[in-house]
Amino acid sequence: MASVGRLAGKVAIVTGAGSRGDGIGNGRAAAVLLARHGAKVALVDLNPDWAEETARLVKAEGGASQIYDGDVSDPATCEAIVERTIAGFGRIDILVNNVGVTGPRGDAVEVDVGSWDEAMRINVASMMLMSKYAIPEMVKTGGGSIINLTSVAGLRGGHPSLLYPTSKSAVIGLTRAMAAHHGRAGIRVNCIAPGTVYTPMVTSRGMSEDMRQARAEVTLLGTEGTGWDIGYGVLFLASDEARWITGVTLPIDGGASAGQSNLPVPPSEQPKH
Repeated sequence: MASVGRLAGKVAIVTGAGSRGDGIGNGRAAAVLLARHGAKVALVDLNPDWAEETARLVKAEGGASQIYDGDVSDPATCEAIVERTIAGFGRIDILVNNVGVTGPRGDAVEVDVGSWDEAMRINVASMMLMSKYAIPEMVKTGGGSIINLTSVAGLRGGHPSLLYPTSKSAVIGLTRAMAAHHGRAGIRVNCIAPGTVYTPMVTSRGMSEDMRQARAEVTLLGTEGTGWDIGYGVLFLASDEARWITGVTLPIDGGASAGQSNLPVPPSEQPKH
């Protein structure tokens, strides 16, 4: 059942709130957890069918949600989503900017320029656009929390493509700048950098068990993450427990961004099955 207290009376917008298939992606997990803790949630997705399962999960726990479809890289669509959320729920307290694409492959020599521009608009400009229309509504009610989803790829190099880490680094810069611009209005802006999380989007690209194990090995914990791990990070940053946190990038990656462990696990510390 949806809890009362932690986010009671709050309203959240989660972009990319659906998932490809029945699995748990980052947006779906975030939406379910926010609703579980009392928030009413606007579920935004370019494909409304993907958000239907999220809405079903929210309803099954006694939560409230509405599905809004649209392309968040389009200014008019973002404005309409905010207007419809206000019309349906009366306010906006939390914005989770979760939409993103892998984008075109290739280095600076190889990358297609048109595809680059399109992907940058989806990965970066969409977050600015949703914030552009949501922030004035948050100010009316005393503030709010914006959580932008980036990637550990934005914290380090070594990615086979140029677009993806570049756009994810830009999200980190956008987060810091917005935190500085809007902090005195009571608006906190933070960023989550997921690591090797296994989600329906990852599944759709094809992922063998050997590939999954290899991804897990790059973490200090030697394990793979799930959408729920990211969702709980969103829940924390959206809540009053994080009232004095703004402008940060929180890696949720099993420690991968801190380094790579090559040390054997002592028998006494090996997991028991």
